[in-house]
Amino acid sequence: MIEAVGLRKVYGKKVAVHDLSFTVRPGIVTGFLGPNGSGKSTTMRMIVGLDRPTAGHALVDGRPFAEHTAPLSSVGVLLDAKAVHTGRSAHRHLQAMAATAGIPRSRVDEVVDLVGLREVARKRAGGFSLGMGQRLGIASALLGDPSTVMFDEPVNGLDPDGILWIRNLMKDLARQGRAVFVSSHLMSEMALTAEHLVVIGRGRLIADETVQSFIDRVRPRGVTVRSPQVEQLRDLVAAGGGTLVELGDGGFEVRGLSAEQIGDAAAGRGVPLHELTTVRASLEEAFMELTAGAVEYAAHPEEPTPGTVAAQSETIDRTNRQEVRQ
Repeated sequence: MIEAVGLRKVYGKKVAVHDLSFTVRPGIVTGFLGPNGSGKSTTMRMIVGLDRPTAGHALVDGRPFAEHTAPLSSVGVLLDAKAVHTGRSAHRHLQAMAATAGIPRSRVDEVVDLVGLREVARKRAGGFSLGMGQRLGIASALLGDPSTVMFDEPVNGLDPDGILWIRNLMKDLARQGRAVFVSSHLMSEMALTAEHLVVIGRGRLIADETVQSFIDRVRPRGVTVRSPQVEQLRDLVAAGGGTLVELGDGGFEVRGLSAEQIGDAAAGRGVPLHELTTVRASLEEAFMELTAGAVEYAAHPEEPTPGTVAAQSETIDRTNRQEVRQ
């Protein structure tokens, strides 16, 4: 289990993490989300002692990470998959880690097989693809058979088969009773993998709740309806104060009315419905809406002024005339 209590990190005048408190519980996958620059990596580094908090503290299984006598058995960490000796083979890299931590050499073969690197385990890690490097990083994190695992962007560089594998691996680790804390920008993966979310923006906590409750914060977009009696459907929607938008596939989206209101009105008028589905926001849509005010780096393309456009056009014309002369 991970407990962050009042974590704060200041670099000069920049507050990277602002009084952050949350708990990562065993038995579930907890997703760690936030825009670029929100303080996710800094927070993860503070948890394992790579950065010292300006204030607050983090505990792993009730103790600071530095106080664990067998840290690899307490927390398995993937923060930078490239942090390997490129001249060593994957097998040698894991053997060195095992020897340093007093882990049996037999465990090396177990994690190599677990992450699917048996075929290339004797090859130099410097020649690995991005996806193979991620698998080696995950093997390193699992080497000590830890009770808590913490992954930063674990699917980076993995192909679809690899993404499915890491998704199932994280769920399986949670089913074994481990605390799984994973940071990712892939909302579709978090929607399929995580049960709980910790969401931050500009170093501040935005949400600490289940995935579904986070999505439910965003108002449903509308209701998808299908009926063979289109005109009657239009009439009952208009009578209820809603609007009907044609979807182009034979269905309609009703806005301004709930599914219950539409269903009751249709039943009262004898209008058959072949579909009545509330269209809820996706995790990505909820994330974009609820973190909109906490985006650190956003593109704001400027519209060229008329003078700028005229100057650019004159330069292009002059260049074209010179090329014609040549």
